[in-house]
Amino acid sequence: MSEKKIIAVMGATGAQGGGLVRAMLANPGSGFVPRAVTRKPDSDKARALAGLGAEVVAGDADDPASLERAFAGAHGVFCVTNFWEHFSAEREGAQASAMARATRKAGVRHVIWSTLEDTRKWIRLDDGRLPTLQGRYKVPHFDAKGAVDHVFAEEAAPTTYLLASFYWENFIHFGMGPRQGPDGDLVLAMPLGGARLPGIAAEDIGRCAYGVFRSGTDTIGQRIGVAGEVLSGPEMAAKMGHALKRKVDFSDVPFDVYRGLGFPGAEDLGNMFQFQAILGDEFLRSRDPVRSRALNPQLLSFDAWLGANIGRIPIA
Repeated sequence: MSEKKIIAVMGATGAQGGGLVRAMLANPGSGFVPRAVTRKPDSDKARALAGLGAEVVAGDADDPASLERAFAGAHGVFCVTNFWEHFSAEREGAQASAMARATRKAGVRHVIWSTLEDTRKWIRLDDGRLPTLQGRYKVPHFDAKGAVDHVFAEEAAPTTYLLASFYWENFIHFGMGPRQGPDGDLVLAMPLGGARLPGIAAEDIGRCAYGVFRSGTDTIGQRIGVAGEVLSGPEMAAKMGHALKRKVDFSDVPFDVYRGLGFPGAEDLGNMFQFQAILGDEFLRSRDPVRSRALNPQLLSFDAWLGANIGRIPIA
């Protein structure tokens, strides 16, 4: 058998990176082996990955020298950032740039950068359709990633750009699940503006990334958007109702109302949903379930994801 190809995985204890690590571990004959990069190699999540057979090493996106050490000898690197950990677009951009440059210095052959659109290419800062946030952004957690794409193109090892979709796990962890109204009926309330929403199981993003690495270097330079299914709000509510064995109605919340809810990130998310509605079919074309399934034959539909997770969705 040829020598194993090490894939260094940033965010290995998180949603996307963890999915990639587990996908490689589940396929020991593939020729790829994961190196889980984490700031806390002694954490319970890191120990769990080590227990499954992953190499676990220390690496911090705020410490470029640690990244060079973590990437040394690797064939590929999966790069991802977590805006929601600190809510700083500037810090996220600095972290991503450090990762990009470290891949070049380490001499790796293939990088996947988990990015998103820089919405300012479509909605300029002086465009009043979306409020400008922090003086510099329309959708900070999108814009910060998209703004670094050129760094990966110019200063990183050869890169494939992976665009994720709405995590269905947001219904579990982000308070986006159905709520019980005064009459006892359940309502799924989201600001979609009548648009359909591409969504995906977080684990499947990592599995799709694994499919990209397995595809080889032919994808270098490409932008590949992944989604498990594209659904309207009423379709999601109906599927939730079927899984819960209760009726779930859908309420399309006005964007301004959602932005004003006051929870951390409400303005950012409100702008995100409105941006997706403004782009419409253009946004949907960037996230293709058919291509996603070709990369990841295990890709879950929303029904399949609900079947495995409906008991985890809190009903407020």
